[in-house]
Amino acid sequence: MSEAALRLIDLKKSFDAGQGRLDVLRGASVDVARGEVIALLGPSGAGKSTLLHIAGLLDTPDTGDIVIAGRSCARLSDGERTAIRRETVGFVYQFHNLLPEFSATDNVALPQMVAGKSPPAARERARELLSRLGLGQRLEHYPTQLSGGEQQRVAIARAMANSPKILLADEPTGNLDEATADAVFAELLRVAREDGVGALIATHNGVLADRMDRRILLHGGLIEAG
Repeated sequence: MSEAALRLIDLKKSFDAGQGRLDVLRGASVDVARGEVIALLGPSGAGKSTLLHIAGLLDTPDTGDIVIAGRSCARLSDGERTAIRRETVGFVYQFHNLLPEFSATDNVALPQMVAGKSPPAARERARELLSRLGLGQRLEHYPTQLSGGEQQRVAIARAMANSPKILLADEPTGNLDEATADAVFAELLRVAREDGVGALIATHNGVLADRMDRRILLHGGLIEAG
């Protein structure tokens, strides 16, 4: 396996649950290589979203470490975590969360401008990504003018806009019909593999999971082979 884009090492995370503590993660570990796409499976409530939030530096573990492109991230300051997240992590969620007042191109360009890229360069990169995802004729359309599948393709382009090292997706096709989900997922896989991004994708869809490089199961707070 090539150098890991993401390493999750012995992650533990608990939450207050009224009468006591709920142990969601109890020592979860996994490596994701560059260009590898991994299916994260597990029942509802198993902690998949918690794991993804920690992996993407949106939350902190009680103990353990997150290593992104060789850099230990668990004990960094909030500002450092924000910078790494902006520069190296892409997120795709079940609901696309596009900005309705902006075109597809501008939705993909904005994260790049936040990261310091000039507007012309950001828009050029946005158009390139959207065209790769089959939206070359929809660049200036607004979210309300796009189908659900097209909106999710824009969300994938937005996640890839800053050339992340890792891509984290939480049920990215869960809000789409079967045929659209299949097509959108194929595009997500293709772009991730072409760009050498390590991807961890939470899904309940066993058919889609079988198309990934391997499956892991989050069960009892631990990660097992799927």
